[in-house]
Amino acid sequence: MDERLKKIRELLEDVEKDMGTGDDKAFVRNFDALELPSIVSNAVRYLQPMLKPYEAAIYWHMFDKSILSTGQQYCRVSTRGLMTGVVLSSSGQSESLSIASTREGLQGLEEKGAILKVGEPNREGTPYKVLLPEEILDCQKAMKKSVELAEIKSVDVRRELDFYNVPENRLRVFERDEFRCHYCGKQLTRFTATLDHLQPVSKGGDNSFDNLATTCLHCNSRRGSRPVMDMLANEYQAKNNV
Repeated sequence: MDERLKKIRELLEDVEKDMGTGDDKAFVRNFDALELPSIVSNAVRYLQPMLKPYEAAIYWHMFDKSILSTGQQYCRVSTRGLMTGVVLSSSGQSESLSIASTREGLQGLEEKGAILKVGEPNREGTPYKVLLPEEILDCQKAMKKSVELAEIKSVDVRRELDFYNVPENRLRVFERDEFRCHYCGKQLTRFTATLDHLQPVSKGGDNSFDNLATTCLHCNSRRGSRPVMDMLANEYQAKNNV
């Protein structure tokens, strides 16, 4: 078996519990390499300004080992492995980071919510999940502020009014809602989020910014074309045995 495929399989087995979730499967199913420029751009714009130099170097190294190399959000790294070949020391006189700087970088990324430890370490390192900017709280806040301050630079009526079919406009709705489901509050990504019409199209609703809400697939499917309040009322009654 190809050594690269073998390592990927071993990593997925290590994080089997996480990969069994619907969101992870959705990421694998919907991940499109053509979106990488947008993902990288968001990371540069919203995440990198929050990181220390060593944290940024380690994040991009892990981003390369996970999303860029395998199309998954998971990778395994070791402190010793990160000390060499990731970034020069601050003095520029060494090609290695100190073990203290490496550990501090990993801890800083965890505290900022940029990476998440998902398993126990072994001789090859510790498995981590590398989070996208839309999953990171401080990035969500920065994205939302950016949307609020954005100026309309186009006179294309369709792009100004259609926030359902135009990809970049869909992202604006996701960013406004901080990539969280409008109904259950679940944290989502661009690959797991869907849009729901608050006023159904069948009842005169449109694709405007204010008539769309970020939702998870489960809540979107459950609602169907019912009015929002009807769905919430039915769920309240079922939950409380009314």
